[in-house]
Amino acid sequence: MDTSYPREERPPPKRGPPPAPRDHLVWAIFNTLYMNFCCLGFVALAFAIKARDRKVSGDVEAARHFSSKARCYNALATAGSVLLPLLLAALIVTGVIHLSKLAQESVGFFTYQFSGSDDEDQ
Repeated sequence: MDTSYPREERPPPKRGPPPAPRDHLVWAIFNTLYMNFCCLGFVALAFAIKARDRKVSGDVEAARHFSSKARCYNALATAGSVLLPLLLAALIVTGVIHLSKLAQESVGFFTYQFSGSDDEDQ
């Protein structure tokens, strides 16, 4: 019994320099122009520009550091700009519902119902 079989010869994976980090510049520009919550979009834009400058100059480690900060501030700006209007809308809706229930309950309190049997009429 022949247990040998032809094996594929795979070359070892090539290890080169790690890929350049992303600078998140487009996301930062979008946050700066459209969803600038507490100026976090502007801060993200500053770090994205720093990351791009460091990437162009060849300092990959500093580019990674600034890219990480740009991504963090972009995520915070996006989350804040999406969650705060939703929270505000929820508060307005619950406030309107509460006020409408309060108004319906107070109508019965402020209306005086005249009864048909008055002792003075007789």
